[in-house]
Amino acid sequence: MENFRKVSTSEEESPLPFPELPPGVVEMKVKEGSKIRNLMGFAMAHMEREGSRQIVFSGCGRAVTKTITCVEIMKRKLGGLHQLTKVRYQTLREVWESAEPGGAPHRLTVHKNVPSICILLSRDPLDPSQMGYQPPEPAGSLAEAGEAPGCSAKGLKR
Repeated sequence: MENFRKVSTSEEESPLPFPELPPGVVEMKVKEGSKIRNLMGFAMAHMEREGSRQIVFSGCGRAVTKTITCVEIMKRKLGGLHQLTKVRYQTLREVWESAEPGGAPHRLTVHKNVPSICILLSRDPLDPSQMGYQPPEPAGSLAEAGEAPGCSAKGLKR
């Protein structure tokens, strides 16, 4: 692969794994290069609007951890959110092109199966019998206390 360079990467479109979603639910597609500040600004503004009840965060590959981080931040800031998590695999299509000077150009297409996560956050109760369900944090939890025991706010940017 040393004589090839990546030309493009694309995800295969797949439907969200939540069949009972009402139309118009916002899906936050988290990418590896997404800035958490930007994602959270948009998502928080959406959820604080009157009538917004649900939001979906999704990410695949190296964006899975960033997706989970966004969800945890939102749960702590808003509180009372029900969560439903679905983990699956998604296919990425990468196109590589030969980088040899003077040679005939060759293209190579690679299909990768990478882990993917979709997380539904809802102000309305969800079915607790579903696999991946998490109830809202109880009152008086870490979200309201401000920090975990043994942790300090030293070095954190606010």
